[in-house]
Amino acid sequence: MIRKNTLAGLALLVAGTFACDQSKAELDKTKADLQTVTTERDGLKTQLDMANGKVSSLQQQVTDLQAKAAAAAPAPAMAEAAPAAKADAKGGHHAGKGKTEKAASAPAPSPEKMKAIQEKPVAPKGAGRF
Repeated sequence: MIRKNTLAGLALLVAGTFACDQSKAELDKTKADLQTVTTERDGLKTQLDMANGKVSSLQQQVTDLQAKAAAAAPAPAMAEAAPAAKADAKGGHHAGKGKTEKAASAPAPSPEKMKAIQEKPVAPKGAGRF
């Protein structure tokens, strides 16, 4: 009986050793993978920190340039506002509305054309007619 128990114990020891060797190899592989992933993560963190630093620097530059542009812009804006104020002072139906370049550049009809328009008015057409 002792011999059977010893033999069974020895068999379990041998089987356990083979099982441990397989799991030890798997454990070593997993540790190596973990080390690789950790190194890669640290590198990516460093790149992210550098990129965030660049973003902060560029955002500061944008803010500075916007401040400079805002400081320089009011002088020409005031010069452009003066002619508009004169036009608004005249009053009329469209007081307060600035003229667009397109409206300002349209040529005035000749006196002959104005006379022809007044003699033969065009009847309104379309769905908007009441």
